[in-house]
Amino acid sequence: MYRIDPHTGLADGARQCASPNCDARPAGMVPELIIIHNISLPPGKFGGSRIDEFFCNRLDVADDPYFAEIADMQVSAHFLIRRDGELVQYVPVTQRAWHAGESCHAGRERCNDFSVGIELEGADEVPYDAAQYAALAALIEALRAAQPTLANADIVGHSDVAPGRKTDPGPAFDWQRLRTLVNG
Repeated sequence: MYRIDPHTGLADGARQCASPNCDARPAGMVPELIIIHNISLPPGKFGGSRIDEFFCNRLDVADDPYFAEIADMQVSAHFLIRRDGELVQYVPVTQRAWHAGESCHAGRERCNDFSVGIELEGADEVPYDAAQYAALAALIEALRAAQPTLANADIVGHSDVAPGRKTDPGPAFDWQRLRTLVNG
């Protein structure tokens, strides 16, 4: 379904929406971890262009009181999977997206340095759509095919790398369903 060019880090079949909130990975760092997140703007509301605007530093704070709280944040992710399964890419996989913040996995800090961040349009307590699971599994397959270091990579939630600080993708995320789709 998707193909990721290992040189450019761009995914065929993804809508490209370049975020400025990224930079080069540190020397010698390659993606070795996949982190699943969720996002909705404003919280609990789906659809629209607000996530694109947020990741591209164009969010209009006058549109919702919540936006004033996050207006100065400069964050991104490599990918977003919308409720209908649409794949959006903000940052090439070859670059570091600013998605995990203060984080640690298997004793390694600064997970942004060595991870790929995938946002699902959703909220912790809202079940995700079947189209999102299908797109997520296809994206993971494409990532594994493009980047050998991701072939057997851990797939974790933001809550796993930032416990106590983050809760996403939340209890509504069906990890067993994803494992079944990814592992056949």
